[in-house]
Amino acid sequence: MKSRRTFLALSGAAAAEAALLTYGMRSRPAAAAESKAATSASGKSAKPASTKSAADQPFGVAMPISPVLKPTHSNHHTDYYDVDIRPAGVEILPGLTTTAYTFGGHFPGPTIRARSGRTVKVRYHNQLEEETNVHLHGGHTPADSDGHPMALIAPGGYRDYTYPNKQEGTALWYHAHGHGTEVVHVYLGLQGMYIIEDEHERHLRLPSGEYDVPILLRNIAVDSTTGEMILGDPNDRPIVLANGKPRPHFKVAARKYRFRLLNGSNLASFTLSLPSGKVVQVGSDGGLLPAPVERSAFTISSGERCDVVIDFSQFPIGTQLYLNEATAGAILRFDVDRHAHDNSRVPAKLRTLAALPPATVHRDVTLSFDFSSEVPSADINGKSYDPERIDFTVKRGTTEIWSVTNGDTEYGIHHNFHMHLVQFRVLDRDGKPPTADDAGRKDTVPIAPGETVRLEATFTDYLGEYVYHCHVLEHASFGMMATMNIVE
Repeated sequence: MKSRRTFLALSGAAAAEAALLTYGMRSRPAAAAESKAATSASGKSAKPASTKSAADQPFGVAMPISPVLKPTHSNHHTDYYDVDIRPAGVEILPGLTTTAYTFGGHFPGPTIRARSGRTVKVRYHNQLEEETNVHLHGGHTPADSDGHPMALIAPGGYRDYTYPNKQEGTALWYHAHGHGTEVVHVYLGLQGMYIIEDEHERHLRLPSGEYDVPILLRNIAVDSTTGEMILGDPNDRPIVLANGKPRPHFKVAARKYRFRLLNGSNLASFTLSLPSGKVVQVGSDGGLLPAPVERSAFTISSGERCDVVIDFSQFPIGTQLYLNEATAGAILRFDVDRHAHDNSRVPAKLRTLAALPPATVHRDVTLSFDFSSEVPSADINGKSYDPERIDFTVKRGTTEIWSVTNGDTEYGIHHNFHMHLVQFRVLDRDGKPPTADDAGRKDTVPIAPGETVRLEATFTDYLGEYVYHCHVLEHASFGMMATMNIVE
């Protein structure tokens, strides 16, 4: 175990987070998975692949589209699915097999397309050698189907999750959420997209069908010799994957496309732009914006989504355009290679966001690390996560304003905040108007060191215990999480 002196000798936020990972992860159940699949075979000769070496021919591999999961059966109000959680060999770097944890053998997992108001029931079978579970991120779900970090599926067992989908159309995602194991399990591949569709969106005639494309972005480090994933320092994961492939290309017709972009990284934020084209944002975490917004660049932190439309009809056949990330450079190439009929549109008005009821409760939440003892702790309001403790009691039906502060100014550590059960609105940042990245309904929001973000949410429908936490998974796993109990 490292001492506080050793930790403080490290300089900067990156080193601090790397040290925290060393403190916490090796003493938790995830350590077994890390030794099996998240490090190279020898542990000493690992050669992390750089973005440059991630593919001998950059943009030589096509970006795959995750398959849409098919129900095992359906009735007039419910679709039923069965999904295995299991290890599988996948190809990330060309010619190398990487051990991943997968939903049904897919990396990333298959996409579930649901309909607003129609129930989905998923039975997840755990074929790993350790406990895990699944959280529908952004889902408005009953407590027993929320993927509480202590509600685990035993090896060889299964658990049924019920998703009523009492939400407007939006792009959610599902991922592992067992406390202390989520870092490794999500990193190794337990993540996939869950898209809710509704009649209102259909009537808007946004791009649909094959022209509505989910893209899960994440970063990773891979041993260039063995192909195995390297957990290591969360700030040293140089390869950005688009649907599981480094720097792929994607062939597009000269027409409009809708891209559902998700940042599925454990820690990294991505600032994205399309220098040669126009990006129009139509939605965020919780669904459509009131109106489309042209964006020259936008940032999504871990867990956030951005729903955009790109019109390739303005470019001649043969044009190549690059989706750029501010740090990693070009991460995806679009190849305009054909014409196609297009009756889709981006209307001037998308969806009315009704005002929330007046808030009757105000709460303060501070995310911070405590370095005062020999072993640092990751805290919310000065307390590390205890599943037996209720931190907030919330009355069903009330509207509340939460002032969430990043208290980590000394090391410049960034956090982001995710609340289960509800979508919220961002009211302001340090008393100033929200940014364009905060628009619409949100469930995850980044918070800079020393910054306070005010959020407003109404707690409807379901009773029981739900968590809220930093969605930097290394921070949450180390204890930066708390529990709210929704009561009558």
